[in-house]
Amino acid sequence: MNAKAIADWLCQRVTGAGARGLVVGLSGGIDSAVVVPLCQMATPGQVVGVIMPCHSDPRDEADARLVAEHFGLAVLRIDLGPAYDQFVKTARAVLNELPSDLVPAADEGVADLRGRMPLANVKPRLRMTALYFVANSLNYLVAGTGNRAELTIGYFTKYGDGGVDLLPIGGLLKTEVRAMARELGVPQPIIDKPPSAGLWLGQTDEEEMGFTYAELERYLTDGPQAVAPALALRLERLIRATEHKRAVAPAPKAAG
Repeated sequence: MNAKAIADWLCQRVTGAGARGLVVGLSGGIDSAVVVPLCQMATPGQVVGVIMPCHSDPRDEADARLVAEHFGLAVLRIDLGPAYDQFVKTARAVLNELPSDLVPAADEGVADLRGRMPLANVKPRLRMTALYFVANSLNYLVAGTGNRAELTIGYFTKYGDGGVDLLPIGGLLKTEVRAMARELGVPQPIIDKPPSAGLWLGQTDEEEMGFTYAELERYLTDGPQAVAPALALRLERLIRATEHKRAVAPAPKAAG
């Protein structure tokens, strides 16, 4: 799908929802940098970018501003650090009141991840809340920045960066996102930047996933036989385990 087709699709969705425009969270990465001009093509003059630092790498904010300035985008900045600190302090205090037998034991090898992920997931969920505050205030829709590769394996936070109205690049692989970035004139430093969800300082997508985007794309385009058997098995398990992220929450069938 080319840029014009995506922009036309966005325009139809915004019109169908009776909305006025689109809100985009600016991370400083390539995905949001591509979504910005697509939204501008769909609803010219009715797009707002939101920068939401939360104890983030200052370079990410600088890159987000580079994108905004390059595309002439209206920008809001909401510092989520104080809200994050207060929430974590309160939630941890309450969690510590639970009986010890309700708290899982720290398994060797996963204790660090288990302790890190609940905190890391707070950040994208706070960002989702901020984006919807802006969107609801302006009668806009929230345009997400997830791509096909990440969505397929569930590499996003449920009700965080997955909590959006539209996924403009949800059908594009990372290489296709890069190609579209070049086509749309995204600044080269953003295209060359290692992908990162910004969950913690120094975090990169490929290091956290444990495989490269190139390997993931080979699996998605050419099938399991295109990657090592161990990786194919791991990806199949990831897809199954994260199905709940891509589906509407289940409910029991009504009686009768």
